[in-house]
Amino acid sequence: MVVTPVVQLIKAYDRIPTRFNVAIMLFMACLISYMLRVNMSVNILAMVQPIQSNTRPIADADNSTTGGVRPNRTADQTTSIVPNYGPRYNWSSHEQSIILGAYFYGYLISSLPAGILAERFGGRGMVGVSLAFSSLFTALTPLAAEWGMWMTIANRVVLGILGGVLYPALHNLISKWAPPDEKGKFVSALMGGTFGTVVTWPLVGVLIETVGWSFAFYIPAAIGAIVSALWYLIVADAPSVHPRIKAEEQEYIQKSLGDTISKSKLLPPVLSLATSLPFLSLLVLHFGNLWGLYFLITAAPKFMSEVLGFNLAKAGFLAAMPYLARSLAAFLFGTVGDHLRKKALLAHIIPGLFLVGLIYIGFDPYVCVAIITLSLGFNGASTMTNLQNSQDLAPNFAGTLYGIINFVGTSSGFISPMLVAHFTAERSTMDEWRYVFLIGAAAYILPALLFVVFGSGQ
Repeated sequence: MVVTPVVQLIKAYDRIPTRFNVAIMLFMACLISYMLRVNMSVNILAMVQPIQSNTRPIADADNSTTGGVRPNRTADQTTSIVPNYGPRYNWSSHEQSIILGAYFYGYLISSLPAGILAERFGGRGMVGVSLAFSSLFTALTPLAAEWGMWMTIANRVVLGILGGVLYPALHNLISKWAPPDEKGKFVSALMGGTFGTVVTWPLVGVLIETVGWSFAFYIPAAIGAIVSALWYLIVADAPSVHPRIKAEEQEYIQKSLGDTISKSKLLPPVLSLATSLPFLSLLVLHFGNLWGLYFLITAAPKFMSEVLGFNLAKAGFLAAMPYLARSLAAFLFGTVGDHLRKKALLAHIIPGLFLVGLIYIGFDPYVCVAIITLSLGFNGASTMTNLQNSQDLAPNFAGTLYGIINFVGTSSGFISPMLVAHFTAERSTMDEWRYVFLIGAAAYILPALLFVVFGSGQ
């Protein structure tokens, strides 16, 4: 009998452990979620009339309008040569900050109940719905922009509501699928979101400069729709209900989890959480970590373009480099993290110190990019601190705990764009951004010190 390539592919697929396939899909779900979340940070630079740009001399400037670094121009000169990437809207700096922060208002609404819902009804369906409808509303963003700023804000709020259910649901799935000695690897798969930023910003920058900003929404939406279909084919709520898992693998996972996961639908221990110093210190640590992360998600392309003077394609690429470093570091710490638990707080203190250093290094575009890259690179070790600690403290309520800390932490997602808008409303130079970086450094370091004292892995 002739074995067709399709049959060979199926046989090869069957030899791969099911939990590995599930971990890959966790990674892809995070990647797509961030792809649909962060594209606006670059797109909005092409959607609005440019505001006053940096007027200092810029390193490596040339006389080309298509090179990596734009030549020094005044605000009037910049306005007169605005590229045609599609319709442009007269949204002020403050209005842009509202649009960028609108996602996080929606995220705030759904992240708190998401963990409880995932523990009641399973994480597979919640993630699938999140990916599918997020893709749809991303594709509708250009239409929303035509209808006006407030419709664009409403679109982003809905996207945030859909995105807010994702991570609590994924933590619920990890608690069911990850054997204890593989939990670090599963949690590191959640860094797919960071890699999503790495992929999205350069892709969006190129799409804007080649086919216009509308396609920088349409193409990520199409990719998201494909991944959402694959999600339903590959993932199940638990090994016991997966249609294709081998019996020996199912037995191995269930035995390794032992009695740490209850099969009954328990109510979350609200009073214990409210009085638990380890949990409260985790909550503060997560807030500080998300401040640093969301600040760079919403502001890095603006900083690269307006302050450092890179064009959109290169700004998207360079703004994504810190996230690539974070992804690589996350997988390293996820693999060897059990041996580095006591050192993992470097994920918060060292990134903060790098941001402090950024204030004093002077105005060199590539040095600034390098320091931001190192800052987020070390932050990849957060796979072993705030990203995993909810699994350690209460495996039965990992989704609920993560939903609570994400609810509080997400507020940084709309506060930090307002902070950036406040300092850069009239000018966007390194002098204004120094205050932003100093606040970001404090948000990293102070919660980490609190967690050193009160945090726990038990």
